[in-house]
Amino acid sequence: MMNEKNRDIQDKILLTALEDVPFDGWTWQGIEQAAVKAGFKADMAGAVFPERVSGVLRHFSAWADRQMLGALEGVDINDMRVRDRIKTAVTTRLEVLEPYKESVRASSVYWLSPFRKADAAKMVWSSADVIWNWAGDTATDYNHYSKRFLLSGVMTTTMVRWLNDMSEGHKETLAFLDRRIDNVLTFGRMAGSLLGGFGRKKAR
Repeated sequence: MMNEKNRDIQDKILLTALEDVPFDGWTWQGIEQAAVKAGFKADMAGAVFPERVSGVLRHFSAWADRQMLGALEGVDINDMRVRDRIKTAVTTRLEVLEPYKESVRASSVYWLSPFRKADAAKMVWSSADVIWNWAGDTATDYNHYSKRFLLSGVMTTTMVRWLNDMSEGHKETLAFLDRRIDNVLTFGRMAGSLLGGFGRKKAR
């Protein structure tokens, strides 16, 4: 389990690396150089990121999740619909990543490799889990997994739209997110009804 000191070192190296990623991309040499610029020895990068670039990018995603939760502190969700909670969280996460948009674009290219897609899916799932937990989800049955699976799809497609969105205030992305949430909630209700009916039939 990563302790607080190591996470702080990881954050410093990550944030330093983000300054050059838009120009140089995600490379291990760049991460080692970032470690030095952040005040550490080059081998500190390997000590806190043993999985090298993949580990750095997973930390980038987890860092964005933490920043999102920090920005959402104080938001009263009690009177918010579920769809509005999800939209608020996803939108907030995009706002956190806005200054690093080109670095996110570079990371999406990195994860496109067939050998990395499984790790990329786990990373997105983890973020979806963070969002659902913040939104107050307490499901422990199949809904727990289906909600995170569906939200992972929403987040992935919305991210692609966001990366290519040149509209003012990312209005096109927000409209796209609204439509995707509507589709997912509709599908979720239908799937829940079908699975619920199947369960009742088995119980007879």
